[in-house]
Amino acid sequence: MYVILVYDIGEKRVGKMLKHCRKYLNWIQNSVFEGEITEVKLKEMVGEAKRIMREDEDSLIIFKSRDERWLDKQVIGQERMSTDHFL
Repeated sequence: MYVILVYDIGEKRVGKMLKHCRKYLNWIQNSVFEGEITEVKLKEMVGEAKRIMREDEDSLIIFKSRDERWLDKQVIGQERMSTDHFL
């Protein structure tokens, strides 16, 4: 499946969450990630994210799609890390 993940995490935890999410997805902008991931890996990633975050203060939002082709993506300005050049 293809996911877009967005988080809003407290300052003290944001570095840990960034490192964690980069293990699974492509970092495309501050607190925004995208990429292909299996259901099992997604559950693993969310489980660890819940241990990092405080659910009473922080948020994690995941948009799911069966395939990247079903999304229209428009980037205006400089793209942080393009996913178009992967082999």
